Amino acid sequence: MNTNKNKKFHVQGKNNNRVKKQRHNHEFLGSTKLAEQGDDRHNHRFAGVTSQAIPKNKSHVHVITTATDFFGHLHQIKITTGPAIPVGNGKHIHFIKGSTTLEDGHVHEFIFTTLIEDPLN
Repeated sequence: MNTNKNKKFHVQGKNNNRVKKQRHNHEFLGSTKLAEQGDDRHNHRFAGVTSQAIPKNKSHVHVITTATDFFGHLHQIKITTGPAIPVGNGKHIHFIKGSTTLEDGHVHEFIFTTLIEDPLN
């Protein structure tokens, strides 16, 4: 039973632990752009699940924190998505553009969108 009047929290579990109300998240996957030249030219793949929705202005965003695959080294990605982009039937995606951490003397740029939230409904 929710006893908090502002409804930021709800009671969960046997110990009545208070936790923040959960919001939706999104799956994502992508590949970085190529970096370096010659035999060292390569890219990386990444995938994961975003943070829960973070209200912002009249929309919301998500935080993405992940690592790329390993190709003699790996890169970290930490970025906030853009606001929701409606795609019909009450669903939406988010646009992401940025670059990885500097590793092995280079960075990789990336551009991708999240997958739709709750794809089975």
